[in-house]
Amino acid sequence: MSFRNGLDSLLRPEDSVLVLIDHQPYQLANLNSHDPHMVANNSAGLAKAAKAFGVPTILTSVIAERGGLIFPQITDVFPGQEVIDRTLINTWQDPKVVDAVKATGRKQLIIAGLWTEVCVAMPVIQALGEGWDVTVVTDACGGVSTESHEIAIQRMIGAGANVMTWLAVAAEWQRDWARTEHVAELTEVLKQHLAGSGIAYLWEQQLLNTPVPRAVG
Repeated sequence: MSFRNGLDSLLRPEDSVLVLIDHQPYQLANLNSHDPHMVANNSAGLAKAAKAFGVPTILTSVIAERGGLIFPQITDVFPGQEVIDRTLINTWQDPKVVDAVKATGRKQLIIAGLWTEVCVAMPVIQALGEGWDVTVVTDACGGVSTESHEIAIQRMIGAGANVMTWLAVAAEWQRDWARTEHVAELTEVLKQHLAGSGIAYLWEQQLLNTPVPRAVG
């Protein structure tokens, strides 16, 4: 088994392409591995981070006429962008999606979607077999049960996938706070989607801008 390690194995925005799969109402209605609010929040945070860093993002749904449209928290990040609607359960068997990914010229394939055990596992395992460097963003995914999500993650790791959370992906894209070109956009994403840490940042800014009372007498 070859280990994925070393500096070159870390994610780089200029080499990354993100595919968001089936973040739709039908799938969310039977999401039991995570709090649905958290998955919607994390997926939106991931989408916004990708946009901030200029990472091409492909949006895809399955039979949206019956399963519902991709969450507006995601599609609003990319106004006017086509959502590729499939009939194939396995996204990586849909030529339109694969062609869109290949057209970016990127090699680090990042995937998140619903459900983990079906519409995420299938394309991840196929793409790994074709030689892609694949990362699964686990907290922007979810399954019909905790067991099904966790078993799917184990299965994908066994096939060679890298697994991360959305914040780890964003941090790896940033890498160095001296790279200031995306800091403002990233900070806005963290404020809106990182809950406690985002609120703590706002509190810190409030304290820094609060005048120190002068001593009387």
